[in-house]
Amino acid sequence: MFAFTARQPILDRNKSVFAYELIFRDGKAGAFPEHSKEKSNYIANHFHPLGLDDICAEKTSFINFSSDTIISRFPTSLNPETVVVELADNPFTQTGLLEACQHIKQLGFKLAIDDPMMMSAQHDIFPLIDILKVDVSKTRYENIEKQIPRFIDANIKLVAEQVEDHDNFATCKDLGFDFFQGYFFAQPEARMMKQLPASKMNLVDLMGESSNSVFDVDRISEIIERDAALSYMLLKFINNPTINKRYKITSLKHALNYMGEVEIKKFIALLSIANLGDDKPLEIIHMSLVRAKFFDLLSKTRDMNTNPPIGFLVGLFSLLDGLLDQSMTDILKQLPLSEEVNDALMGKNLEFNAYMSLVRALESALWMNVIKQAKVLNIDQKQLHALYNQAIIWGNGVRSAISAHYPKAKAQG
Repeated sequence: MFAFTARQPILDRNKSVFAYELIFRDGKAGAFPEHSKEKSNYIANHFHPLGLDDICAEKTSFINFSSDTIISRFPTSLNPETVVVELADNPFTQTGLLEACQHIKQLGFKLAIDDPMMMSAQHDIFPLIDILKVDVSKTRYENIEKQIPRFIDANIKLVAEQVEDHDNFATCKDLGFDFFQGYFFAQPEARMMKQLPASKMNLVDLMGESSNSVFDVDRISEIIERDAALSYMLLKFINNPTINKRYKITSLKHALNYMGEVEIKKFIALLSIANLGDDKPLEIIHMSLVRAKFFDLLSKTRDMNTNPPIGFLVGLFSLLDGLLDQSMTDILKQLPLSEEVNDALMGKNLEFNAYMSLVRALESALWMNVIKQAKVLNIDQKQLHALYNQAIIWGNGVRSAISAHYPKAKAQG
């Protein structure tokens, strides 16, 4: 049951997603929760819980387990091909945990351990470890540098946690880390005023049209027809089964007749952002997709159905600063977005400020903040989880339409 869960991406050295760590609202310190059969049935019937493939987009899942769960109640239904077992407790003092970990390994699972001081090399569990996680915000780099060779020599993969900016990423990469957890990839690399390149002007025009209250299908068709790749991707988006399971759409005008202008505005906005940051990790686009759908669902729940779809656009464009390596202020000077969208992106709209606080809380597993924003928005917090889960599934589906045509992020260093 993965109804009340946050996920945090773990990226490889090329900034592609290797795995997601799952953090559970109902588990101690975010570990895998032990629901009663009655509670599991209730969740299944009321909150449409996600499966692992839903929440992790068919990537590997890192799941924390308490010692008690590993020793006596480990869920045998999990797939060792796609789940990494992460120890939530210190394994050096827990009676019976070493033997239980040996059993977990015999079942075929990889074992990850959080070890900020990198002391596990001195303990009996060392031969069982496949992945070591180090919180680099709590450990001095010189200490890491001294300890790291013995783990590399033992063929243990290394995850740097709390990597929050590009300098941290570059340093950890140089030290020899294999994977990186933190939101560094969504941060601007350099805040400097620079003009968007001429090659992106078609995309800028589309962003403007998506936030325009007047819908000019001829104008939009003209923009898209300038670029064969845009035409192809628009049709691929609209014919994605996540979006449209019934009809084969063959042109923008055909799509307009079938979907209506509000939905088309969403897709021309999607089209623009999917092509805008072509040297950035796909995960920043993926986060934007989930936010777009989530804000759209929140707007509808709050009876704010608008044309243009403001909630969707604000969520979709909320990471533009990381995508374009500029401040949001400088970006908005160059984009022909509506005043309402601009104000929301600049934090001048209380409604969307609440959405932004909420989605950041859900992304970071800050459950008390989720409860706080649920009260602000007058939406039951369990309903918020259900809406967010819906947004994750939608984002995963749309990502699949993008990924085959999305360039790999440029490796740094």
